Amino acid sequence: MKKDKLVIIDSHALLHRAWHAIPNLSTKDGLMVNAVFGYTSLLLKIIKELNPSHLLATFDLKEKTFRHKEYKEYKAHRVKQVAEFYNQIPFTYEVLEAFNIPILTKKGYEADDIIGSIAQQAYQNNKDLEIIIVTGDLDALQLVNERVKVFTLKKSINDTITYDIAAIKERYGLEPRQLIDLKAIQGDTSDNIKGVKGIGQKGAQDLIKKFNNLEEVYKNINKIKKERTKKLLLEYKEDAFLSKRLVTIVQDIELDWNLKKALLKD
Repeated sequence: MKKDKLVIIDSHALLHRAWHAIPNLSTKDGLMVNAVFGYTSLLLKIIKELNPSHLLATFDLKEKTFRHKEYKEYKAHRVKQVAEFYNQIPFTYEVLEAFNIPILTKKGYEADDIIGSIAQQAYQNNKDLEIIIVTGDLDALQLVNERVKVFTLKKSINDTITYDIAAIKERYGLEPRQLIDLKAIQGDTSDNIKGVKGIGQKGAQDLIKKFNNLEEVYKNINKIKKERTKKLLLEYKEDAFLSKRLVTIVQDIELDWNLKKALLKD
């Protein structure tokens, strides 16, 4: 008997990859469609390769999120795309509607939070369900567990890798949930998250491997032998805990969805 498999698509992440991967492509009327064309190609690839029984899509909204309210500089360095990119988003909605694939969004939250909440609810309520998150963003790796995996695009829309617990341990030497603490210290330049200035990925990894999480790092601060590391941690303690709050994906949003609605059919 085929095992049920829910696939959750991070649509903005895929659209961005498609936008950069597919050269200028337009209709005879001059309408740019390269991103939606690439997204649709990816959607067909996902259905063929992952063979989901259930499928749904998420999107970011243009409104600010709770992270912007807590930290005004959140994602401040992001370069806004040209209008031709944003103009294709409604067409992507039409594609998903044609496939009868539900679309979930919520004001005040990012697609990652929607994904995290769906994945957690599906995991808790369906003990035999396999859950695969499709994204180009490695932030979702913190959500991986024994039944949740991340199928991510590397450089092009055809270059993919699936992360399970073992793959994350091999790459980072950490458990999935520890990636939150890793980013809390090393920061994330793409989202303009500070972390602890002066401590990079290797230093952050060593600290989390030794002390397990950010809270334990600070509880055991006097056991850290490198004076420079200790000084940086103390100087940027507030930034570290703010960063942890910002990088933590929300997993308890109330959403109007259920597995039956996500059944892939027609």
